[in-house]
Amino acid sequence: MLILAAIIAIFIYGMIAAMLGTILPELSDRFHLSPSQNGTIAFAQALGLILASLAAGPLLDNEGKKLGIVLGLGLISIALFALPRSPGFRSIVLLLFLLGVGGGIMVTGANALASDVGEAHRATALNLANLFFGLGALATPFIAANLLGRNWVRLCYSIASLTVVTLVIEAVTRMPGPTGAGRFVLKEAAPVLGRPLLLLIGLFVFLYITCEVGMWNWLPRHLIAQGIPESRALNILSLGFALGMLIGRGAILPILIRVPAITVTLVGSVAMAVTTFLMLRIKNPAAAWVLVFLAGISMAPVFPTTLAIVGDAFPRMTGTAIGFVITCGWTGLAVSSRIIGVIAGGDPRRLKKALLVIPASAVLMVGLDLAIQIALR
Repeated sequence: MLILAAIIAIFIYGMIAAMLGTILPELSDRFHLSPSQNGTIAFAQALGLILASLAAGPLLDNEGKKLGIVLGLGLISIALFALPRSPGFRSIVLLLFLLGVGGGIMVTGANALASDVGEAHRATALNLANLFFGLGALATPFIAANLLGRNWVRLCYSIASLTVVTLVIEAVTRMPGPTGAGRFVLKEAAPVLGRPLLLLIGLFVFLYITCEVGMWNWLPRHLIAQGIPESRALNILSLGFALGMLIGRGAILPILIRVPAITVTLVGSVAMAVTTFLMLRIKNPAAAWVLVFLAGISMAPVFPTTLAIVGDAFPRMTGTAIGFVITCGWTGLAVSSRIIGVIAGGDPRRLKKALLVIPASAVLMVGLDLAIQIALR
């Protein structure tokens, strides 16, 4: 039941993760937003994720995962029900910040809950739970493009309603409370958060989230700028990138039984660098789909497998350690969103150049992965 509760929550977060990239073209047209303003919106969501996941770790360790998951779902529901009534750019920024706060609390709680299954099955459980992240992320752009006629208002209301249903399910599910061994103790936080291994992993996830969420938020706009119709661009995001992540997380489950987690993250980082660089050089929709799909497979196991490494290395105050690492990831989203928006400026055609941030980050991940391997010995 705990794995099921984590799966449902992560499925909802998958839908939320793909939300901004799915609705951004319509929002930009309706409110005449520039790429720079798009970057500000993405930054606001990332800032909410950063603050929430940083605070969520101690909250989870002291009060239990259930409170964090339910609170996060409640904030997500409020933001999505209010977003279609936004009068303009400033209110969109505020509501995306609130959406980020809710998402940050919930995804930290759900991953910490999945991590509680134990050391022997931690990497498998986290990849299984996050497989449903890929399913949720596939669902949002697919539903928008094929079922709702790219109507972003109906999409917001639909996902908000599903979030409320999930909130009720999580509220009635029995979850273990905090344990004395796992509680957050302020005087012990510095030795945990100051360990070089955790800092290396945090920087690794910083770069990884730059890549993954950069794809969710910017890929449709980039494809549209290359002359690909909006519906097809959204389908490339859903049936290409999201489907690749879904299949990749399913395929990695038996591999993790035999292959060390750190090796999986290294191979994934190398593949990410190659596929995302080639993706930005392609204009043909079919070829773009293939490379986007391969990029999704490459990224699929990296995040949950990295969280498993954290869970194994930090058995005490695990929620705090996971929260710190996820916070580093959202910081990568915030920084990269601003950089991409500034480089692109007011011209969508410059997105191709700006999105080189993604393969460059993947190259740096390779070096960090090797450093983490040394620190784990």
